[in-house]
Amino acid sequence: MPLHRVLKPIIRRLLFLLAGMLLCWSHSYAQKNTLPTEKRIREVMQQAYNQFKSSSGGANASYIPYLANVDPELYGIAICTADGKVLELGDTKYEFGIESISKVFVLALAMQQRGAKAVEDSIGVNATGMPFNSVMAVELDPQRAVNPLVNAGAMATHSFIRAPNSAAKWTMIDDMMAKFASRRLSVIQQLYASETATNLHNRAIAWLLYSYGRFYDDVSESVDLYTRACSYGSSARDLAIMAGTLANNGVNPVSREKVIDAVLCPRILATMITEGLYDNTGSWVYHTGLPAKSGVGGGIIAVAPGRMAIAVFAPPLDKSGNSVKAQKTLQYIIDELKLNLLMPQVPQG
Repeated sequence: MPLHRVLKPIIRRLLFLLAGMLLCWSHSYAQKNTLPTEKRIREVMQQAYNQFKSSSGGANASYIPYLANVDPELYGIAICTADGKVLELGDTKYEFGIESISKVFVLALAMQQRGAKAVEDSIGVNATGMPFNSVMAVELDPQRAVNPLVNAGAMATHSFIRAPNSAAKWTMIDDMMAKFASRRLSVIQQLYASETATNLHNRAIAWLLYSYGRFYDDVSESVDLYTRACSYGSSARDLAIMAGTLANNGVNPVSREKVIDAVLCPRILATMITEGLYDNTGSWVYHTGLPAKSGVGGGIIAVAPGRMAIAVFAPPLDKSGNSVKAQKTLQYIIDELKLNLLMPQVPQG
């Protein structure tokens, strides 16, 4: 076997482990430093809001009819600090389709139940470098490994959760989402129907994984669970609190309830660093240095371990499926509050 084929999976695994080590270090370091003051956070939020509220670019997801009809002018910013403050600006109460951001929290459930190593071995953790709905990402990997934050890996993750039946599994997912959000989320039934009517490509990917022995439960039921989870209605405030739980070592900073084991947070955030914005993730990390996750509903979450989480909602997307306005907003806030994990950290006042 050529040497580069032997070394490639080793190098990719080392990069994933290094990402986890970086996140562990950054959380420990951040806890020794003070957060920016609430006044400073609000000031930066307002600056970002004023600067980008009228910016244009991108378009709503058109392949899901419900999403195509969402008001493209909606725009909200929410921040949840690790000590439980929730700061909001704009349309932060509007409930939009959570879409692929749900993958992060279903992954958390799978890791909590089955363990991080089992998820890595049975599903995969490496970046695919391809679009979120790629078939070739499955075909080109000799182990048929896929990242839990792309469609193939997320559907496999739903199949990997153990439960006596589909109804029981949905209850587990629903309960986990409620713990992360500090409230019970509801599925947007119109979105769920719209997604179900247009998910033939996802079904094909799931059956492909099944044919390779990389799917672990009934295909139709698992795809339905995945589709339903992507159809939750969530607000920017909800997502800030959910992501804030990952920033706070698995403890919800608002309810103070332990949601997942602290040791899992760096693993989950590492997958966000490698695949959070799909095939644009490398550029995102290059410019921001933070783990993040987007959804085609227009939301993006970003996590600064030990410090805060930011959620931004604005429906128009770029060609990779990431909110254009949310990316600009997040990059501005990250730069101004000096949250980049790859930059030297200094105490903030």
